[in-house]
Amino acid sequence: MKTTIGIDVGGSRTKIVGFRGHKILPPMSVKANDPVASAYGAFGKFMSENGLSISDIDKVITTGVGASYLGSDFFGIRSDFITEFGCVARGGLYLAGITEAIVVSMGTGTAINFAKCGVSGGKNDYSETEAVYLGGTGVGGGTLTGLSKKMLGVGDIDTLVSLAEEGDISMVDLTVGDIAKSGSMPEIAEDLTAANFGKLNDLASPSDIALGLFNLVVESAAMLSVFAARARDLTDIVITGHVATHALAKKLFLKLEPLFGVRFIIPDDAQYATAIGAAMAKV
Repeated sequence: MKTTIGIDVGGSRTKIVGFRGHKILPPMSVKANDPVASAYGAFGKFMSENGLSISDIDKVITTGVGASYLGSDFFGIRSDFITEFGCVARGGLYLAGITEAIVVSMGTGTAINFAKCGVSGGKNDYSETEAVYLGGTGVGGGTLTGLSKKMLGVGDIDTLVSLAEEGDISMVDLTVGDIAKSGSMPEIAEDLTAANFGKLNDLASPSDIALGLFNLVVESAAMLSVFAARARDLTDIVITGHVATHALAKKLFLKLEPLFGVRFIIPDDAQYATAIGAAMAKV
C-alpha cells in the first residue's frame, strides 16, 4: 500500500508524518535553519527510519511558512503545497477525535482557526474539514525563546521549561487579588493575572522570570482562543504546536478552564497536527 507524506516546514522546526492507508507512521521533527535543507533532511530521515523507498510513496503534501520554497517535484515524487490553516484545523480535530472546535496552532507565533469536519458514510471525514482562519498573534514560541535568550541567556525551550518549573509566579505577575479588595469582584478569580510582569520583584530569580515568560505566552493564546470560542458558541479548544506539548503549558491552560467555561484539549502528538492535516488533505 502506498504512503502519503505530510511535511510542515515551520519557522523553527520541520515536522513530517506519513499515512499508509488509515495507519499513521511515527512522526518526527528536525530543527529548521534552512527550509529546503530541513525538509529534505526530514524526508530522508523519515524514509530511513520507516524502511521506505521512493517507490513506496504516493505523494508528498507540504505546508508551512517554509514550504513555499519547495518545488512540485520532491525526489521525483509528486508534491503539492497547501496553506497551513486548513491543515491545522484538520489535524487538530483528528488528533482530538472531535468534529468541531476552535483549533489553535502555537508555533513561532499563534494562529486561531474555527474547524468543523464533514460526515461521510456515517463516519467523521477529517479530509473534508471546514477551516476558517480567525486571526492570531505574534506572541508564541518565538516570543518565548527570543525573550528568554535576551533576559536569561537561555534560547532552548526545553531548558526554559525546566527552569520555569521551579519558579514562583507571584514574584513576577500582578493578580486581581493584588489590586482589588478581597471579595469585591466575585465574578473574577483573585489569582487571575491582571498584568503579566506587572509585579516584577527585584529579587525575582531566573526561574521566576522563566515561569513569567511561559505564563505570558500561554495566557495570551488562551484568552484569544476563549474569545474565539465564545464568538462561535463553542467550548472545545484544541491546542497544537510544540509549546503545548510541555506539561507546564498544559498545567497553565487547565488552570483557566473553570474560570471561562471552556475545555482545552492538548492531544498526544500535538506538535505534529499541521503535518498530519497536510497528509490527510484531498489534493
